[in-house]
Amino acid sequence: MSGKSPQASSADRPASKTRKPDKRAVRSRKLLGDAFLMLIHEKAIEEVTVQDVLERAGVGRSTFYLHFRDKNDLLLCQLEMFLEMMSSLLTKRGEVSKRVAPVAEMFDHIGSQGKMYRILKDADRLNDFYDLAQAYFTRGIENRLKESGRFENISRITLNARSSALAGSLLSLLRWWLDRGAKDPTPAEMDKLFHTMVWKGVAWNLD
Repeated sequence: MSGKSPQASSADRPASKTRKPDKRAVRSRKLLGDAFLMLIHEKAIEEVTVQDVLERAGVGRSTFYLHFRDKNDLLLCQLEMFLEMMSSLLTKRGEVSKRVAPVAEMFDHIGSQGKMYRILKDADRLNDFYDLAQAYFTRGIENRLKESGRFENISRITLNARSSALAGSLLSLLRWWLDRGAKDPTPAEMDKLFHTMVWKGVAWNLD
């Protein structure tokens, strides 16, 4: 499946967006993001213009460009917000378990948003999602493995490599599951399958 590489991410957006946002900025970004998501459910991504977003959100052009470079940046921001939330979910809620990623929760959410998956696929933007997800889940899984306290004797680079491989396996399972119709196995069963693979795969580190 071919796709375009993300052209902009949180790492290379204008410096003003790295500051702690005030309530007005948060509100503006939410209005623009919500407007964009509604519009791409109504027509193809390539047909949505910045002007369409401005009119739907009820904000000015200068406000848009204060927060986003262009429509592509706005799309990537929405994907990043979702991935940040999911990849850090277990750590943020202090879950005490052997899970390294919220597989059941993520699969359930994505499975219920079938139209969004088709929108990204039709626009040839699924690879943008998976490329970003690889980085976010590598970090999230690495944090969970560190939190487990079971990998203190392996090097940082080995842990990062292992986390990257596990993130890749997770996304491979997600592709497989979505291509099958996102119904069977259930999200809970996919969670169990993934974590069985995780702990069998890293068990040699614990010998």
